[in-house]
This record gives sequence, C-alpha cells and structure tokens, in this order.
Amino acid sequence: MEHKNGGIIIETERCILAKIKIDDFEDVKKIYVNDLVRRYLGGVIPEEHTRTKFIETLNRSQIESHFWVVRLKMNNQFIGLISLDKHVDGGIEVSYELLPTWWRAGYATEILSQVIDFAFNDLEISRVLAETQTANASSCRLLERIGMKLERKVQRFGAEQAIYSIEKADSTVPRL
Repeated sequence: MEHKNGGIIIETERCILAKIKIDDFEDVKKIYVNDLVRRYLGGVIPEEHTRTKFIETLNRSQIESHFWVVRLKMNNQFIGLISLDKHVDGGIEVSYELLPTWWRAGYATEILSQVIDFAFNDLEISRVLAETQTANASSCRLLERIGMKLERKVQRFGAEQAIYSIEKADSTVPRL
C-alpha cells in the first residue's frame, strides 16, 4: 500500500488502483455512459449529468469514502472503478464497474479481493457488503467466488437486489 499525493494506491498482480482525481473524468465518463456497464445500475447516466455525478463522487472520496480508478500496470489503460462507500442500509459496501472489454478475465476477482483485504487489514473494517441485482448472475457468482455470502434479497431501485456480505473472521481473501 502506498500513499502518493494524499491518495491511497493499491496494487494487484495486473492493476493499479489509484484514488480518483479530477483528471480521471474522461475515463470515468466511459463507465457512466456504457449501456452494458450500467445495465443493472439504473441505466446510462445522461451526458449532461456525468460531470455532476463525477464531482459528487470526487467530493465523497475526499471525505469518508474510497473511490479508485483501476488501470492496467503494463500500460496505465483505464479499465474501471472500485469503491468502498457507505451502504444505503448502513455498513460499508464494495462496488465495482469494469468496462466490458475487461469482463471475464479475472480482473474483478483480483481487484475485489485486494480492496476487501484493504478494508479488513488497513481500515480495520470487520464486515463488507456488496449489493447487486439478482438478475446480474455474473456479479452474484463473482461475489460468491470471492467468499461473500448471500444475506438477503430486497426490492429496491425497481428490481430485486441481492445483499452479500463477508466478515473478516470468515474471510478467505488472500493477503497479496
């Protein structure tokens, strides 16, 4: 774990997770306007609202939350976002959004495992949540693969949501 320019840098085998900054807007906008990425997240964010959403995210990241851009180590290419933020029901939630080019190549598993490890060991958080639509079968499988357990299902945001959790005591997330 490195701290550079006030930002926390997390490294995985293939990626660098750097604290989000104003210069990341054009890359992050690719996530906001991508139909496939936003399919289970309420849909594409209209172009005229992307900067406002980005500034809100940037501001939250400065105060109590952690938002990182995910880039490949080999060429610094932007592939997505990952965060630790307050969950709507309380507690801390890990969220992730990768551009479709990088799906099904192990990147999400790699970055999620490292961020959960960071939450447990650096932030001393004992429990991490994740929420996804039950219709997003790939995301549900991913969360289960990294050791998260389905806690409950709720109806919200116009769809059935699955709430997953992992406790530090139960974690099989490897310390890399």
